[in-house]
Amino acid sequence: MSDTAAQEEQREEQQEEQEGEQQEEQQEEQDGEQQEEGQDGRLARDARTRERRVAALRGARRALARPGFVTTLRERLALLDGVEELYDLDEPSDLYGNGVVAALEERTAALLGMEAAAFFPTGTMAQQVALRCWAGRTGNPVVALHGLGHPEVHERNAFSRVAGLRPVRLTDEPRQPTAEEVRGFEEPFGALMLELPLREAGYLLPTWEELTEVVEAARERDAVVHFDGARLWECTVHFGRPLAEIAGLADSVYVSFYKSLKGYGGAALAGPRTLVEEAKAWRHRYGGQVFQQFPTVLSALAGLERELPRLPACVTHARVVADALREGLAAAGLPWARVHPEVPHTHEFQVWLPCTPEAAGEAALRQAEETGTMLFSQPWDAAGPGIALTEVSVGESGLEWTADDVRAAATDFAARLTV
Repeated sequence: MSDTAAQEEQREEQQEEQEGEQQEEQQEEQDGEQQEEGQDGRLARDARTRERRVAALRGARRALARPGFVTTLRERLALLDGVEELYDLDEPSDLYGNGVVAALEERTAALLGMEAAAFFPTGTMAQQVALRCWAGRTGNPVVALHGLGHPEVHERNAFSRVAGLRPVRLTDEPRQPTAEEVRGFEEPFGALMLELPLREAGYLLPTWEELTEVVEAARERDAVVHFDGARLWECTVHFGRPLAEIAGLADSVYVSFYKSLKGYGGAALAGPRTLVEEAKAWRHRYGGQVFQQFPTVLSALAGLERELPRLPACVTHARVVADALREGLAAAGLPWARVHPEVPHTHEFQVWLPCTPEAAGEAALRQAEETGTMLFSQPWDAAGPGIALTEVSVGESGLEWTADDVRAAATDFAARLTV
């Protein structure tokens, strides 16, 4: 082959290679645009579904629970009606944590049987502060916790990125950790963190005996025990113990004021007075020394006064609702359905169905829109191939539902479901 022919062939190969690369780049760009459009489309659909779900819940005549965050500003402000009976509104307003904030801290500490408590804007901040304070005392920044715990699932690695802590997972199984796992863990840890109840696993709690054994196992390893008790308020029925006795197992406890208690927000860290005083210093460093907090604090006081006494009844009735749901779904002929746990540990539990989340969500919305009864008001997620999962909460409005009401609603829902 002549030099000219060889050069020409080489140019042709180079041109083909360039054209191929251009085609690949164009295809990648098209794929990226389609993926972006697909993601944007999913986000838009999710937003429309949420708007529809909120509208259905607001318009429903009957619902098992009515979360405060889906109401209007006017309705949320009404939460403060009558708070003059809970705190003297002629007292000076709070400034940087005094006044009504200090009053809430004292009441919270008394309820939990602790020496002191500190109010925090968020539980994420409260727990980071608590565990870094304990790390300073123990000399060990390692925190043993559950892989499904809130810090691991929902806080973007805040323990390690912000607080200088090193979380290690005792287990990822959908159950509470055992005393054997605590005793046998292969490296030292300064603190054991237990989420009570474990929300991602179905609001699961250990038995009282299991809990005390886990705490004892941590003590044997010279570790402190911290309870992630965002929902500790509703644990008394399952344990058959008062709040102070439950909290008293731990060295420190975090509780939330906006979940079960329906406040505007906020959390508290309770424990020894020396720990709480140090925590307040770190609260300032973290940006949690808020100028005024009286609306949120007054709503927390209202929650302690009004919602906390209702929770035992809600927990007890959740067991009635769970039984009736199981019976109604079975009677409707669904090939497979689960209520988890079978006997709820709190007033919240999971429902698993043999269908896609989209099918379950559409059936729930159609039922609410067409009948005014909203049996399932929470989003549905995929729990596996062909399996949809949602959470059920039984609030004050759910106390009005009889077992027959639940069974009838379950049957009606199943009739709208495309499995």
